[in-house]
Amino acid sequence: MEPVRPYARPAPSHAQPARSDGGFAAMEADIRRRHGPEASGFELLDRNEDGLRWRLALIDSARHSIDVQYYLWHGDASGRLLVQRLLDASDRGVKVRMLVDDLNTLLETSEKVVMRDDVAAWIDDHPNLELRLFNPWRDRSLGGRVGESVIEMDRVNHRMHHKAMVVDNQATILGGRNIGDEYMGLNAEFNFHDLDVIGIGPVARQASAVFDEYWNSQWVMPASALKRPQAAPPPADTAVRARLDDELARDPALARFRIAPRDWKDELAALGERLHIGTSSVQTDHVASGAIRQDLVEVIYDLAATARREVLIVNAYIIPTERTIESARRLHAQGVAIKVLTNSLATHDVPAVNSHYKQWRRRILDAGADLYEMRHDAAIQAGIADTAPTRAGFMGLHSKAMVIDRQRVYIGSMNFDPRSANLNTEMGVIVESPGLAGALAELIERDLRPANSWRVAVDANGTLRWTNDRETVYRQPARSWWQRVEDVFFMAFPVNLY
Repeated sequence: MEPVRPYARPAPSHAQPARSDGGFAAMEADIRRRHGPEASGFELLDRNEDGLRWRLALIDSARHSIDVQYYLWHGDASGRLLVQRLLDASDRGVKVRMLVDDLNTLLETSEKVVMRDDVAAWIDDHPNLELRLFNPWRDRSLGGRVGESVIEMDRVNHRMHHKAMVVDNQATILGGRNIGDEYMGLNAEFNFHDLDVIGIGPVARQASAVFDEYWNSQWVMPASALKRPQAAPPPADTAVRARLDDELARDPALARFRIAPRDWKDELAALGERLHIGTSSVQTDHVASGAIRQDLVEVIYDLAATARREVLIVNAYIIPTERTIESARRLHAQGVAIKVLTNSLATHDVPAVNSHYKQWRRRILDAGADLYEMRHDAAIQAGIADTAPTRAGFMGLHSKAMVIDRQRVYIGSMNFDPRSANLNTEMGVIVESPGLAGALAELIERDLRPANSWRVAVDANGTLRWTNDRETVYRQPARSWWQRVEDVFFMAFPVNLY
């Protein structure tokens, strides 16, 4: 690929207003009638199967607009299925806007790997669909990307870590899941235990405001700039789509999902009866000025400081700071119970994070928190992390959530590590809702059980120990000796990279 040619920045565009004939208008109207104009309805997406199923449901139910904003969009079964459904939506006149980080592969086929720029340009060519890339590499060749990453590391190192879908400006899915098989329970090697939340109502407009800020920012390039005048014309769109449909239909991992769009009327009616009602605030790091202003970390500290009785934290990647420890110590001194769940070395997909987290274990415990680490063979893997018929080799943790006093929740993309605080852009939703907070607290308490997590503590001799329902060990749990080698190796790298 050649370097990107100069291009004209597109004119700003914004989310379409919610309309009375939108796919979720009736549900939102019912919430407004019963609970007021500021209220939204929420449901947690705990099972990976539901993470994919409800994204399909929202896309298929869209009548006017779909906005999607993701860090990763893999070219695997779930990634291809969701692309196909977005193309189907655009075929019926829905305006689709896709914003993805340039650290990304959108689509592959079983016959060959397609260059990401060719795929992006092909998707962007589709009527009613526009694709833009966040913080793109200007030189699209592999060598150019490497060189640019070295020479312009300060710029290239900033990645958009957001995960959001908004449909008809009335429904949204926010949380931790990227688009890829390991986030939807379809990866035979390993699957994440992750968390999203569906929101119906004003929360969708709050998410749209974040999307529009990024969509129109100077950090974003339209995929149309990737089109090469000298390139051969692509194969007929109908032929590509038919081949993609055939590949998806033959993929055994997708056995529980229909490939063609469908009517979700019954599922949506049942959802409306289950929703937890609350008020929300979608928070984000900001890029409106052309620079990145990372505000979300302060929002999280402020939220934790409101606790009077209890803080429940689940976060996949934790590397504390002195401020983190002092905040925990202060809350503990005020009588606030703190429970923290994160990855163990055994569940980590980024062992370098564990290399820097492990030195803080004792400090976290000394600050008064109860500490738990996820098991790679957790009982919840079947049915929660794995989507049948897939049975993965092990399970990892990817959720990012917090419950305050069983009244307020945070669910989002932000890890508690230097990269999320200083480099990535992040977003999340804060919801005031005892019902939603109680439901999330129950899920976290389930995950803390000995069948799912190790309890980390200090014994009478001052030695760290890990205990589950079967054993107690005095060395951090790992799946292999190679993980222990990696754990030592990555200690030599700067913590701020992670």
